[in-house]
Amino acid sequence: MADQFADLDATAQAELVRRGQVTPLELVDAAIARIENLNPQLNAVIIPLFEKARHQAQAVLPDGPFRGVPFVIKDLTCTTGGDPYHAGMKLLKDLNWKAEHDSYLAAKFRNAGLICVGRANTPELGPIPTTEPVSYGPTHNPWNLDHSPGGSSGGSAASVAARLVPLAHGNDGGGSIRIPASSNGLVGLKPSRGRTSLGPDLSESWNGAIIEHVITQSVRDTAAVLDQVHGYMPGDMYCAPAPNRPYSEEVGGNPGRLRIGLLTHVPSGIAVVHPECVRATKAAAELLASLGHVVEEAYPPALAEPEFQTAFGQVVTAWVARDLAYWSSKTGKTIGPADVEPHTWTLAEMGRTVSVTQYLEASAWLQGWIRRNESWWHNGFDLLLTPTMAEPPVRLGEMVGTAADPMRGFLRSTSYVVFTAPFNVSGQPGISLPLHWTPEGLPVGVQLVAAYGREDLLIRVASQVEQAQPWAGRKPKVCAA
Repeated sequence: MADQFADLDATAQAELVRRGQVTPLELVDAAIARIENLNPQLNAVIIPLFEKARHQAQAVLPDGPFRGVPFVIKDLTCTTGGDPYHAGMKLLKDLNWKAEHDSYLAAKFRNAGLICVGRANTPELGPIPTTEPVSYGPTHNPWNLDHSPGGSSGGSAASVAARLVPLAHGNDGGGSIRIPASSNGLVGLKPSRGRTSLGPDLSESWNGAIIEHVITQSVRDTAAVLDQVHGYMPGDMYCAPAPNRPYSEEVGGNPGRLRIGLLTHVPSGIAVVHPECVRATKAAAELLASLGHVVEEAYPPALAEPEFQTAFGQVVTAWVARDLAYWSSKTGKTIGPADVEPHTWTLAEMGRTVSVTQYLEASAWLQGWIRRNESWWHNGFDLLLTPTMAEPPVRLGEMVGTAADPMRGFLRSTSYVVFTAPFNVSGQPGISLPLHWTPEGLPVGVQLVAAYGREDLLIRVASQVEQAQPWAGRKPKVCAA
């Protein structure tokens, strides 16, 4: 069911409120109606917060740039005090677990004037790039309901693609903002390490690989939200350099003539790139060249180092083990294999075998890898252009582990993360842009990666690309607009 707001991005909706043409309650009620109408097909919003949202919409809202705009928060990491928080875990759902307080990020969202109308689906604890938890069931891709929306921010991305809300929170530890953005035809910026805070409950996670932001329809929304949520908070272990000016002012700014490296294969050889993803990236290269940039086949040699997978794998599995230990302590229940999904338990078991010395050795190796990788950007290149994923969105079920083969889904996900995870480790900003669709109508994103701290450059060139090849008119089969 279409309404007058569904096709507007967050900036446009906020402008209606600012001009007095609509009230926050009208925006919230319209979003709730869209969710009630379409969410049964998508299973994207798994914890409705409708009455709380209506109450907030009628109260005195902070005078932020997004005052009255509805959105959803991924049910992982970003907590909202007093609301259910399940992190994709059936255990926490069965316990009716509620968050004790707002995260710093949630507070910044609220101060920006955003109103949370619900929490979005996510895989259990977030280590796989699809959204099919046992706790809530699969989220369906609105472009084709038989396909995955990606993960781990799949519920958020499906909500935005179907126009249930204009933007949604996401976080990214190996591609979990960029992969769902690619899978759903959206904009997904992973900021630099330390640009946004994980506090107060975490100072860092996965050795600094995890970062918070949003998934949006437009580059201007991505930039404007980053203006509201970036910056150091007490206890943060990392702090990215401050921008020279607001990110929203970079939208439409001249990026200059950039030197861009083009990569369409997997240097380590661990995955083969689907022809549609190659086609998307080469077309993006032609577009960038037509805009005056120099594009040449080149990439950081460090991306070919095979040791990367082992080292990062030790970090991730150790953190999964830590997560189960944390929730065992927090809930007072010793978590066993029957309490979590098969792949979660197997990853935790692997993590428990990683010794302190091995963990520190892996961390030290990755630190050296970061220096080797980032030196490429400091030796003459401005950006790297890659596919966001090595294949289009797969069918639901292909990345799910089973009791007989718990690692089936995790191992299958290599083609999803091979172009994204390296830049979580390096801490560099990367953005996925929706520039291609397969003949079957599935979105295929392309990724641009900048040097550490250069979100400003990514926003400038992404805005330039958006103007040259707009995507706002492309809509999925299941869509409120």
